[in-house]
Amino acid sequence: MNDMFARVMFLRRGYKPSQVDEFFTQARSAYERPAVSDTGMSSFDVSQAAFDLAYRGYACDAVDAALDRLEAAFATRTRDQHVRAHGQQGWMELLAQRAQVLYPRLRRPAGQRFGQPRGLRRGYDARQVDTLLDRLVGFFDSGQPLTAADLREATFKRRGNRGAYDERTVDAYLSRAADILQGAQ
Repeated sequence: MNDMFARVMFLRRGYKPSQVDEFFTQARSAYERPAVSDTGMSSFDVSQAAFDLAYRGYACDAVDAALDRLEAAFATRTRDQHVRAHGQQGWMELLAQRAQVLYPRLRRPAGQRFGQPRGLRRGYDARQVDTLLDRLVGFFDSGQPLTAADLREATFKRRGNRGAYDERTVDAYLSRAADILQGAQ
């Protein structure tokens, strides 16, 4: 059997090949369908893909780069199909509608936009997350430059419970926001 991606060196860990192969097989099948449907795969589904690590697994950088390309392809396909059916104005209205869901959290005071990590867990530095969210507000309110990649590639220092936001909640929110920004590109 041929590997889809290069594998990491001996005694190193990469993404578990069986999981990656299965995901990309499903993604190919979904993409080859003639139309995007609610039951098919979307760019958001691709952005949420996660794989376990295994020794001699696939090189993470190569898989991540392929996921980025696949996500962009699904986003472009969705946009193109929507524009054909409803026009460019319809697409922009849909994006605006989806962005409205993000606004309540953006309007919260800095330091209170997300919950704190539970128990002894660490989380993302709240000030750094708030700075990125302020850039998102600038994008929505006044068209300041911000890309989906800016959101996806953002990294934050980890802190103890105080002054930190729950990582999973922040990740899910930023993934949704990146999906909307991807559609606007």
